[in-house]
Amino acid sequence: MNNIKRPNHIENYLVSLHDGQWFGFKNLNGDDSNKVYANLIIHDDSKTKPTEQECIDGLAQLQSDFDTAKTNAITKKASAVTKLKALGLTDAEIEAL
Repeated sequence: MNNIKRPNHIENYLVSLHDGQWFGFKNLNGDDSNKVYANLIIHDDSKTKPTEQECIDGLAQLQSDFDTAKTNAITKKASAVTKLKALGLTDAEIEAL
């Protein structure tokens, strides 16, 4: 989780749905400004285009899951430090671990 960035675009949701390059965006002019739902195109006929609301909700769920995982990792680390201190380890010893 150290180098993983929080999902921030419907593209993060779309890539979680299927493997491969099943979707794209039309009218790309060398930048990401046109990567909006209105420009979403499906390359694979076996896949259906999710609704805009599904994309919004899916991204919100990815963000929530990310935030929960990050909070849980912080909580577990704090708990582990507390337990190690209770065993008599110093801050320097804990840091060395």
